[in-house]
Amino acid sequence: MITVHHLNNSRSQRVLWLLEELNLHYRIQHYQRDPHTLLAPPELKALHPLGKSPVISDGELTLAESGAIVEYLVDTYGSGRLKPASAAPEHSDYLFWLHHAEGSLMPPLVMSLVLSRLDLPPVPWLLRPLARKLAAGVRRAYLQPQLEALLNHADRSLARSGWFAGPVFSAADIQMSFPLEAARARGFLTQEHPNALDFLQRIHARPAYRAALEKGGPYAYGAD
Repeated sequence: MITVHHLNNSRSQRVLWLLEELNLHYRIQHYQRDPHTLLAPPELKALHPLGKSPVISDGELTLAESGAIVEYLVDTYGSGRLKPASAAPEHSDYLFWLHHAEGSLMPPLVMSLVLSRLDLPPVPWLLRPLARKLAAGVRRAYLQPQLEALLNHADRSLARSGWFAGPVFSAADIQMSFPLEAARARGFLTQEHPNALDFLQRIHARPAYRAALEKGGPYAYGAD
């Protein structure tokens, strides 16, 4: 039995969705963030030294990292589903978007979240005006141009067929869902990205997505 060590409001929601798409049996071990720091609880460090989610257990295997988990589950249990054949022209796109989600798109989104908390405790109140100015400067000079380029690229790619790796839904779409959800929650994904917004509407309508959301619990896309 596969166990998903599921942290609330986290990227592990994608793993639940993938398992539902593959129609696999699994169980969920729930963990809650610290309400003040939003960090994962120390119990996750008993599973993996980084103490972060997602983490899965499958027999003797314990595996962290979203991309690694997605590849493992698709390769081990997919029977050819949710990925293009290695000889297919879409396979390179599949690999790109599968790793682009965490490697390129999530880092500036995480930085944006960190900057948004610079005027909150534990930052001393005397330093908060300076922190706000610093955060605004970083957003204007670095984050906004980076995210605009990244989201425009994703939107243009979706215009070709509606999915990230050719005309058929794949695990790359599952992997890309979280950063796009986070970008929309934080105001970066707008009506200027119609294909990405349409993509989000279509994945929300998938029965496996809805089943995973029901089992995983409430999901605030802007939290991670």
